[in-house]
Amino acid sequence: MIQPLDTVKVRLQTQSAAAPLYKGTYHCLSTIVKNESFWGMYKGMSSPLCGVAVINAIVFGVYGNSMRYLQQNTLTNNLIAGSFAGAVQSLISCPMELAKTKMQLQGVLGPDPMNAIKSGILQKPALYRSPVDCLWKLYSEHGLRTFYRGFWVTIAREVPGFGSYFFSYEYLTRIMTPHGTFDARGNYVEGQLGIGRLMMAGGLSGIISWLVSFPQDVVKSRYQADEQYTSARQCMVMSYRTEGAGVFARGLWSTILRAFPTNAATLTVVTLFLRYVGDLNDDKYLQGMML
Repeated sequence: MIQPLDTVKVRLQTQSAAAPLYKGTYHCLSTIVKNESFWGMYKGMSSPLCGVAVINAIVFGVYGNSMRYLQQNTLTNNLIAGSFAGAVQSLISCPMELAKTKMQLQGVLGPDPMNAIKSGILQKPALYRSPVDCLWKLYSEHGLRTFYRGFWVTIAREVPGFGSYFFSYEYLTRIMTPHGTFDARGNYVEGQLGIGRLMMAGGLSGIISWLVSFPQDVVKSRYQADEQYTSARQCMVMSYRTEGAGVFARGLWSTILRAFPTNAATLTVVTLFLRYVGDLNDDKYLQGMML
């Protein structure tokens, strides 16, 4: 259900306030299935499917190396390292999301095509067969520069988004970690988070991250989807003037529904993997392996 909710988010963010096609998350999902078939919810899926592993590798790699450079595991350093990781991964996520957004908005129709046309919402032909085909055609028409349409607003989203992501995860895991105890031999054993608490911390961190960066995401989606805007700033100003401040929260609920399970799974797996690697590097473990 992760990709369908992302498709809903983009559709809700970019629809016209004067003649909206969708009343909410459920109505959007049902309308897509009715007008575009079940697979309409999965448009553009190959783009994040191929890119998510690369992006996560960049994010956690840059974050880890930044923390090693900063040396101390403080909340402030987590904020700095996370922000830097978000900035670096924007180089990959911007063109990837451009293709995904274009694919997700193909074939947008209301329940009544003629009424949709009269309302100013025209059928959008399926111009692209895949995200790769989308990027190739955009490159052929506008050059390499078009891949980074919305790059600076992507930076404005990712820097505070990933900064708050790692900051909140570190803070939540600290306050959720149980106090250490002494074992039967009198040795002190540090407290360790179980999978349930790790998932809770990861899911909440994902929600916090999106709450911080969601208005920027709305502007990014609208700017990448609509060629009428000459800049992200113009997109933001025009959206506010015509639709009010509420436009910057459009699609938030579908994003929150998607954010919790996605980030709960991601951060839990990463934490458990690093914990396992740490055990492998422990001297006592290595001595046991040699025996």
